[in-house]
Amino acid sequence: MAITFTVSGDPVPQPRPRVSTRGGFARAYVPSRHPVHAYRDGIAITAKAAGATVTENAVRVTVCATFARPKSHCNKSGVKATAPLLPREDVDNVAKAVLDALTGVAWHDDRQVAELHVSKRYGPSGLTRVTICDLCTET
Repeated sequence: MAITFTVSGDPVPQPRPRVSTRGGFARAYVPSRHPVHAYRDGIAITAKAAGATVTENAVRVTVCATFARPKSHCNKSGVKATAPLLPREDVDNVAKAVLDALTGVAWHDDRQVAELHVSKRYGPSGLTRVTICDLCTET
């Protein structure tokens, strides 16, 4: 069984946590206003709408992160020769945001992910395409 869904908008990589101390104890957190929270909510809602259910089995996850190319990369004749070929965002941080969003939606813990394929690119508009395959029911 495989589920594929697409979330529109530029992918948001998981940021490094901030650390603060209160009462002598360190606490790691992501600021509540960071856009990664809305991105993860969008992934979870779209996955549920696509029919994702929590599984106990190992899964394969494929993530294709497409970022909208900034206008500054283009001129009248198309993409500038000096424009970067790939977005700056790290694929591992994009994957972490996606896997965290799907915890409790498609699996209990992201350690159930046995295979992970992540790619990034520029495209006409930003989107994230995710495919989840249950490895135990695959034929």
